Amino acid sequence: MTVARTICLGFLAVIAVGTILLMMPFSTSNGTWDNLIVALFTSTSAVCVTGLSVVDPGTHFSFWGQLFIALLAQIGGLGYMTTTTFLILLIGRKFDMRQKIAIQQALDRPGMSGSSQVIRSIIATTLIFEITGVLLLLPAFVPQYGWSQGLWLAIFHSINAWNNAGFSLFKDNLIGYQSSFLVVFTVTMLIIFGGIGYQVIMEMYLWLRDRILRKTHNQTFSLDFKVATSTTIILLVIGLVAFFCIEIRNPETFGSLNFRDQILVAWFQSVTPRTAGFNTIDISKMTTAGLFITIALMFIGASPGGTGGGMKTTTLRVLTSCTKAILQGKEDVLLYDRKIAINLILKAVGVLVGSVATVILATILISLTDPRLDFIQILFEVVSAFATVGLSTGITASISTAAKLILILSMYVGRVGVLLLMSAVLGDPRPTRIHYPEENLLVG
Repeated sequence: MTVARTICLGFLAVIAVGTILLMMPFSTSNGTWDNLIVALFTSTSAVCVTGLSVVDPGTHFSFWGQLFIALLAQIGGLGYMTTTTFLILLIGRKFDMRQKIAIQQALDRPGMSGSSQVIRSIIATTLIFEITGVLLLLPAFVPQYGWSQGLWLAIFHSINAWNNAGFSLFKDNLIGYQSSFLVVFTVTMLIIFGGIGYQVIMEMYLWLRDRILRKTHNQTFSLDFKVATSTTIILLVIGLVAFFCIEIRNPETFGSLNFRDQILVAWFQSVTPRTAGFNTIDISKMTTAGLFITIALMFIGASPGGTGGGMKTTTLRVLTSCTKAILQGKEDVLLYDRKIAINLILKAVGVLVGSVATVILATILISLTDPRLDFIQILFEVVSAFATVGLSTGITASISTAAKLILILSMYVGRVGVLLLMSAVLGDPRPTRIHYPEENLLVG
């Protein structure tokens, strides 16, 4: 029972419990037992913080069903190991070396020291951001829906935004609030900070604290911070400009809006593919170019240590730095004047190959089970599921049961990670002292 297997089986256990809870009559609005596939799909989507749904969560599920979805998304966003470790800390128990190693692998941390403090800071950060999101969303929802319903809408959407889940209780998602600066600003900020990683947030907090207290020593930002923040900003700007330029002539998305709303919608559409799943326009009405840009942003995803999925921003930067080094004829891969270790490069290549292989296989299988669907729709749905995004062109509810099971598996693989899942299947690698001779090979 390796650490990787513990994490993978833990997510499966949470999905199973969520499926049972969502099937219960008190979880549905009509008071009857829910369909197994619907409950399984919804539970997997919530635990894997995806947001894809085969039913309308706002009308299909009762308050209890919606509460279970929010709790599952919270557990999925924090991660199985973070949640269980926090529960262990609550009851006053100390965790052993095995659990520290599990936390290190689950959070992709360089060391095991200070694990309990890290868990506490993650929980505190989550509560601070989610409560702030609730307070900011209240003025948008309470005047229209009243205090009780408005408060619940604020809580539900704040949890889903921070955890990059993307479930919405509105039939049109957030299209009705596409011109609301308050809703767009709050949701996008929660998405960005939730997906950028806890370590980055903590470093940002320490830097601001030192500036406010006017401490003399200069804080040195880690390489993780520099790569995650710079890559995120670059992708957000590229997405904003690309969507604005491509969709501005499309009357069904941007074309019929005024300039202010076009900027808001373009900004939101640039943020949400970073594994969030909310939308302020009808995704099915986007141009083919807009859909492909969204697919690319979804595949890249968020940053390590955050609540989002995808290939991750750091993986993209390592691979692009490798390409730059080859083009410049250098043997070392550098990022911000730091040499990248060969094991990190191999890991990045493994993540890319595994991710592409999973997307290709799932796309082929759904093309066989549902041949009536367009290729772009299938690819969009598969990448959205694997990268745990939740955006859809509107085909999720109409696909076959076999296709839904394929998407369920894709969401699970995307959440636990390709390499972690393979490690769970194959077991821990055995050390060897055998070294093989080196030989050249024609590449490229």
